[in-house]
Amino acid sequence: MVREEKERLIAATLESGASVSEIAHSAGIHVSQLFLWRKELCQISAPPVPQLIPVEVVEALPAPAIAAEPPPVSRSRKKASIVMIELGGGRRLRVESDIDTEALARILDVLERR
Repeated sequence: MVREEKERLIAATLESGASVSEIAHSAGIHVSQLFLWRKELCQISAPPVPQLIPVEVVEALPAPAIAAEPPPVSRSRKKASIVMIELGGGRRLRVESDIDTEALARILDVLERR
């Protein structure tokens, strides 16, 4: 089968409500063959995912200028630094160093899937 025909069949499987079994049957091929073609095409089309992402650690931003009236008293907090995470594609994520690491892991997991 020529590539164009394979691509047409694969595109049909990606449509909403499509039945891969019906599409394979109508083309006279086994459903596993259609799944194999779809897997191969998606691997070719998908950009490679980098295994390592460069990270730049920068110092905390300077404190804002002191206002005329004193700010409300708050709990003491350690001075936090900002961590810049390069996500690729020109995207960056800035987080404070005292971020909840589990929350950060969930955020990065979601961003990695995009």
